[in-house]
Amino acid sequence: MTASTEAADLFRRATGREPAGVWSAPGRVNLIGEHTDYNDGFVLPFAISQRTAAAAALRDDRVIRVTSTFSDEAVEASIDELESLFPTPEGTTPAVAEWAAYPLGVAWALRQAVAADGAPSEAFERGLDIVFASDVPVGAGLSSSAALEGAAAGALNDLWSTGLDAKQLARIGRRAENEAVGAPTGVMDQMASMLGADDNALFIDCRTLDANLVPLGAAEAGLEVLVIDTLVKHAHSTGGYRDRRDACERGAAALGAEALRDVAVDDLARAAELLDDVTFRRVRHIVTENQRVLDTVRTLREHGARAIGELLLSSHASMRDDFEISVPELDTAVEAAMAAGAVGARMTGGGFGGAAIALVDAAAIARVTTAVERAFAEAGFTAPRIFTVAPAAGAHRDA
Repeated sequence: MTASTEAADLFRRATGREPAGVWSAPGRVNLIGEHTDYNDGFVLPFAISQRTAAAAALRDDRVIRVTSTFSDEAVEASIDELESLFPTPEGTTPAVAEWAAYPLGVAWALRQAVAADGAPSEAFERGLDIVFASDVPVGAGLSSSAALEGAAAGALNDLWSTGLDAKQLARIGRRAENEAVGAPTGVMDQMASMLGADDNALFIDCRTLDANLVPLGAAEAGLEVLVIDTLVKHAHSTGGYRDRRDACERGAAALGAEALRDVAVDDLARAAELLDDVTFRRVRHIVTENQRVLDTVRTLREHGARAIGELLLSSHASMRDDFEISVPELDTAVEAAMAAGAVGARMTGGGFGGAAIALVDAAAIARVTTAVERAFAEAGFTAPRIFTVAPAAGAHRDA
């Protein structure tokens, strides 16, 4: 059963009526470009086929009621309550269950954005029933949160007739994650979820939000992208992510840059003289990772997917040693995949757990999977969840 079918079925059971429509948005894999997004840098993610769906319909009152397959209880808030619920003060938890803070936060951020731009439609003042279902793994670094935000944004945008485009909805999703949930993330995840396309990665300039499709061509090259979910859960709203972001801001300020996007590889020698060791290594990761994204885009266009393996490995080493966001399970996944013949591998996502990806010959998927499972067992780790993904379409209305 697809997430869309599951959401529609639960909507009927929960409300006793038919949904007005079903909207869905995908998770994403970040091929390369980690933590560069909130530094105004470059990223290269792609949307995946695993999706979160929202079945929804307007109500006759001003209540927004959200229900999901991943929580036993529905959460209600009136439209008039949203301004008192959000924003969530930094360092605190949302006033509603965290999963519900994502869609309710999207409603709050969307209403603020539309109110600032002009007169909303009459539908804008009506509440909604929204029911969610998802097959995007949670906590795996595949951006289940952006998928939830994107599905909610699509439903709200259509049913409230607000007429926003995909980039505007991505910004609204980011604001919900930053200010309603309290997770200090960049805009990459929401952009990938909203704008992804079959068989393409999305090259995003996170300063301008310019986005261009880059053919990945993995299948044409006989390759597949293997996701190795370590099952080590992470949470972006916890301190490790914030510490890294603060270090990046300190480094940019010390170097007189608006953001680390403006620091070149050639500037690192000066940075080493000005910064303490930890801040320097954080800066070095961002600066070199931005360059790796540009190199990967060029390499894909000129030589194809088989030529990017070393860039993936270099990215992982930088995250492990300079940004220090890897964990032993992620390192084991990368090392075992490479030893079994992967073309390249790296951790993906915010770090501190989650998933690694490996670019693998289609004929070698079983061999690499077995090797990774064996390595985890020998290390005494929980058995990972391993599956393939392919570039897929971004957010859209399903029914």
